[in-house]
Order: sequence, then structure tokens, then C-alpha cells
Amino acid sequence: MGWIYICLLILLAVLVLWAAATGGRRNHPQLAYFRRFPYAHRGLHDRTRGVPENSMAAFRLARERGFGVELDVHLTRDGRLAVVHDKSLKRTAGVDVEVESLTAEELKQFRLEGTEETIPMLEEVAALFQDGPPLLVELKADYFDVRALVAQTVETLDRYRVRYCIESFHPGVLLWLLRHRPDICRGQLSQDFCRFPGELKPWQALCMTGLLPNLLTRPDFIAFHHRHCWVPAVFLCRRLHHLPVFCWTVDSQKEMERLQRRGYQVIFEGFVPKTRKQLKQAG
Repeated sequence: MGWIYICLLILLAVLVLWAAATGGRRNHPQLAYFRRFPYAHRGLHDRTRGVPENSMAAFRLARERGFGVELDVHLTRDGRLAVVHDKSLKRTAGVDVEVESLTAEELKQFRLEGTEETIPMLEEVAALFQDGPPLLVELKADYFDVRALVAQTVETLDRYRVRYCIESFHPGVLLWLLRHRPDICRGQLSQDFCRFPGELKPWQALCMTGLLPNLLTRPDFIAFHHRHCWVPAVFLCRRLHHLPVFCWTVDSQKEMERLQRRGYQVIFEGFVPKTRKQLKQAG
């Protein structure tokens, strides 16, 4: 029976180490401000009204209503920062070409979702949000060396009077921030990759679902798919390490209110959230 106890002790040690690994940096001085806002996913877009995602029109609407925005950033061929979600322009602009193979000038020739809206550069969005609600900036990278992407992003944002935090699925982004810009609030994006691995290898899916990169990157918050928040790593981050959890992408007022009651932050899409004043009047 001795081997059973040894196995149990090994299992217990693994669980303790895993629980410790999911931690992060607590109490970033700007987190209280960031947590005051719901975030419009890719801006306050609405295809039925001709307002494409990640467009200046969508960002202007979010700014007018006082919402923070979540946006996506790719590095262009000439070192500029394009605000667009997909690696390819096929879905958003109808052209099967990769963002990173084009210059900023070439990108501006394309139109979003059949409208007159073009792909914004990060500095355009930053200028719009000066002295306004915060930006939740997701850096998109599926390559190893992310140094140019992160360095260029923070250098650009720092030229404007805008509050921002940075998130990414790529742990290398957070590691660069930890080493070079620890003052910036940083977040680890993830989801249940064990069930939805995408292009990840099994070991990568397990590590990302379990938030094991936190051991090295020490995020200030995590951002998780709102339907996957039951995974144990999210529970450990919230209850053991007291890290804020941003939930994406919430698609109804009811779900938003449910998550907010449980203490989650919300990144929303597909509806316009009611303000507290409107909810009181409706009640």
C-alpha cells in the first residue's frame, strides 16, 4: 500500500505547485480604474447599421457612450500598428492577404465589410480616446519574437493621454512587459483550449488552459472566455490569488449582469449595455 501513499503525495505536490503557478501580481495601482468600465469588444460595432468591428466608427460610438474598448493590434510590414482582429483580411475586407505582409499605406486601400470604413492605425484610436475611457489592447502574434510588436505598441500609446492595459494569448508579450515595462497593467488571455485547441499542440493547450505561463509572466489580470470560467485555473486565480477576471465575449444584458454580480469584469458585444441609471428607472 506504500506506493499508493507515494502517488498521493506526488499528486498533492503537483496540485500545490500548479496552484502556486497560477498566481500573478496583485493590486496594480490602475486596476481599480480599469475595473470601473465595461469594454466594447472591437468597438461598439453593428454590421446591420454599417458599423464594422475595429473601425473608427465603432470606436467613436463607444467613446460617445462612455465605454472602454477592447481592440486588436497587428504589426504591419513597415512596422506600423494596424487595428484589426484576423491575421488575414478575407473575413473583414474580402481579400485573402495577411496583414503583416502589407504596409500601412497598402492596408488603407481596403474597405471594411463593404463600407467606406478603413483599417485604423493604433495612433488614430489613441488620439480619439485621449482623456477618455480606457483601452484594452490585445496584441496579436503567432510568432516567437514579439519584441518589435510590444515595444512599438507601448511607444505609440505613450505619446497620447490615454489609459491602457495590454493583454495577449502570447505569454511572450507579458514577459516582455514584465522585464521592460512593469508599470503597464498586463493580462493573460486564455480559454478552455483542452476542448477547443485550435492550432495548439496538446501540451500547449494544457498549459494555456491551466494558466501555467502565469508562473513566469505574473499577470495583473486574466481574460477568459465567459463560458469557460468554470475551469479550475480561473477559480484559483480569483479565489486563491485574488486576480481580476475579464470575461469575453458577453452577448446579452442578462449574462452581463449575472457575471458582474459574481465579480467578473465584462467585455461585451452584440448589444448596448444599460447604465445603472437606466436599470434603476426600469426597475
